Amino acid sequence: MLMSNGAPSIHTTAGKLNELRRRMAEAQAPVGAEAIEKVHDAGLMTARERIVALFDEGSFVETDALAKSRSNSYDLAFCKPVGDGVVTGYGTVDGRSVCAFSADSTVLGGSFGEVTGEKIVKILDLAIKTGRPLVTIIDGRGARLQEGVNSLAFYGEICQRLVKASGLIPQISVVLGRSSGGNVFASALQDFVIMVRGQSEMLFGTPEMIAERSAGKSTQDMGGADIHMEKTGLCHYVADDEADALTYAKELLAHLPSNNRAEAPKQPWVKLPGAPGSHPRPEDLELDAIVPDSDATTYDMVEIITRLVDDGDFLEVQAGRATNMLTGFACIEGRSVAVVANQPQVLAGAIDTAAADKAARFIRTCDAFNIPIITLVDVPGFLPSLEEEQAGSVRSAAKLFYAYGEAVTPCVTVVVRKAFGEAYNAMGSKHLGADINLAWPTAQIAIDDAANSVPRLHHQQLAEAAEKGEDVEALTAKLQAEYETQVVNPYVAAERGFVDSVIPPSHTRDEIAIALRLLERKVVPSYPKRHGNIPL
Repeated sequence: MLMSNGAPSIHTTAGKLNELRRRMAEAQAPVGAEAIEKVHDAGLMTARERIVALFDEGSFVETDALAKSRSNSYDLAFCKPVGDGVVTGYGTVDGRSVCAFSADSTVLGGSFGEVTGEKIVKILDLAIKTGRPLVTIIDGRGARLQEGVNSLAFYGEICQRLVKASGLIPQISVVLGRSSGGNVFASALQDFVIMVRGQSEMLFGTPEMIAERSAGKSTQDMGGADIHMEKTGLCHYVADDEADALTYAKELLAHLPSNNRAEAPKQPWVKLPGAPGSHPRPEDLELDAIVPDSDATTYDMVEIITRLVDDGDFLEVQAGRATNMLTGFACIEGRSVAVVANQPQVLAGAIDTAAADKAARFIRTCDAFNIPIITLVDVPGFLPSLEEEQAGSVRSAAKLFYAYGEAVTPCVTVVVRKAFGEAYNAMGSKHLGADINLAWPTAQIAIDDAANSVPRLHHQQLAEAAEKGEDVEALTAKLQAEYETQVVNPYVAAERGFVDSVIPPSHTRDEIAIALRLLERKVVPSYPKRHGNIPL
């Protein structure tokens, strides 16, 4: 039975299959091929192409592909594109199951409607129930004005799910266009935010609203990727283009477990038997000479990190923010680990408000997902200045204390050089609950260094020497040497048990690997309470 156009009748099985194919083809280009061409002309990918780039080939299963708006307000009575502006579904990324949604900016300007919200809520619920990581690809404006409170209601529903999912499943937001209104909160509530330089924007108001009040400033200057990396700390990676952004999302997923009940990912790795230092590699031996003799001479902490981790691979997180603090992922003996380290090349490694916030957030994320934390310490203290005090340095420092003190994931700390004042405590000290604390012979653990401490301890003796016309400079050098011998060294802390071992730098990788093997079965009892109250 055929219809007048030659197609099989809708009342036959063949006709019904034909109708399904027609509807699914419409879903591939809901507002026509011309809209897709415009996206390509702008050098961008469509919502579906982004999904294809993220997932393993042929693995993506779409959900609610045929959903349509049910609103008849204003022009929506005559404009109901299939899919309603978002692609949702699940598939595999490097063989692991992942749930995702991708906003389609070609549909009604990427605005957010009731059915859009329903689709997203369903995929969020599925991710939570099945314990699967979530990747959200954001590109579009906020709530759809024609749908009023129905749009707003589902923004609230989505935010409630994202909060519910926080600490249960990893969440990665990839912002690939202009994001405003409720979209920005959907990103900000997630664990990691990835943006593209010159392309992505996150603005609380609409671009038009911002432009009216911005005195001619570019919206990129207010909500672009670099602003959210350097100023607000909302962005975790600034990509060069969309392909780079999606690749970084995949690399993050490779270091994250599927949920908080799973262990950190492991890759096959040959574990060498024997005591630490039994099988030194050239890069291990290089560590014995990496710290300069003079405290005034700097070095690159990344050079230490790459010698400690598998294949020298270090995936830095928030590389463009608070560069005096390094955070990122790596592997040791095939197991995913988090690295937190002071960078002596910037501010001598001192901790300011941005660095404390950056590290605290990263530590809490890794603790939520059972990723061991390796801390490398070379810190002269918290950065003292009027600007820092007024910026809330006390509260930011308290966040860092809280993050380490709260962590139950395996924690291994290595004091490389300086560990002065309360910054010593804050950087994963034994006193905050770190499991294994190691120190190099170059470590200096004290309230302050000899140069600052001797004038305060011996001010009277130095003053008397000056009155007598003695060589004050020589006396100061002598007293500093005595202070370094008696106080500023790792052995005082070792004698007290505040560090577990003082080790040759070349043994560090082996010591960390053995410690992580020990801590695989770490058990920490919890106290009955609703939750702690971090000084946000």
